[in-house]
Amino acid sequence: MITRRRLLIAGGATLATGVLGAAGLFGFNRWQRHGRDANAGIPDHRVKLASVVPPMVIARGPDPARNVRAVIERIGGLGQFITRDDVVLIKPNIGWSSTPEQGANTHPEVVAALVRACRDLQPKQLIVSDCPVRTSRPAFVRSGILAAAQEAGAEVVIPEESSYRQVQISERLGIWDIVEPFVVATKIINVPVAKFHSLIGLSAGMKNWLGITNKLRLNFHNDLQRSIAELAAMMRPTLTIVDATRVLMHGGPEGGSPDDVKPVNTIVASLDPVAADAWAWSLLGPAGAAVPGYLRITEEMQLGTMDFAALQPVELVAG
Repeated sequence: MITRRRLLIAGGATLATGVLGAAGLFGFNRWQRHGRDANAGIPDHRVKLASVVPPMVIARGPDPARNVRAVIERIGGLGQFITRDDVVLIKPNIGWSSTPEQGANTHPEVVAALVRACRDLQPKQLIVSDCPVRTSRPAFVRSGILAAAQEAGAEVVIPEESSYRQVQISERLGIWDIVEPFVVATKIINVPVAKFHSLIGLSAGMKNWLGITNKLRLNFHNDLQRSIAELAAMMRPTLTIVDATRVLMHGGPEGGSPDDVKPVNTIVASLDPVAADAWAWSLLGPAGAAVPGYLRITEEMQLGTMDFAALQPVELVAG
């Protein structure tokens, strides 16, 4: 059981890329014994790959789990990203107490398929976590993700039952309480749902990082586009897998009516988080509409490219 405590972790968001050392979630001293500097910021979770990997893979088909397996297989498997020494964190969008039919959260079958793929590699620890907008447990339960993740073999960390650590996100945003697994994980897979957002047009991978924080995150909305970009500069995931199984086309981010949801039945895996979100925007953006501001900002920050077509995505039909 993780006990609540707060540890100040000052600093930025960049450490060396590559496979990082073993880590635990159960105390500062244990973590320190494994060699991580407790005064460091959240590390860069990307991996330097020995082989050539398609920077974006798109799989279409009626079975969400099969689509997940297809994109993972086409990028060469998760074994090139994950070792047995890793603490692996899977970050779905569990923002709302909604059913899968409402399209507001990552589909539970997508989460379960990803958990199984990671579990097969026998990492030291495998966690699923997010911080919903309101009380967490009802959202974890009603979304179907709590049961799906646990049955697939992951530990599920609910924020109200977790420790937090204090991390400086950026000079502008300052220090925030971050749900502890996001600080101590050695590999992070971001698995957002693609959906409409009434304030910024799109919620996908980079917007999903608001869910690493406590419930005071409305403060991000003072300049939400830039806040998303600054969070994305800190959170450099190992891989982004976008769930476009059921896309909330209107009424987001919370949604409500299944009539606002369009079955797209697509999963995208990308090494470029900006390109992944730009692809998601292509599903939602009206012709000629300006792209969300955070996409432009993150491209200017050289976090990735909005021109996802330039990555020559590999497209699959998963059946």
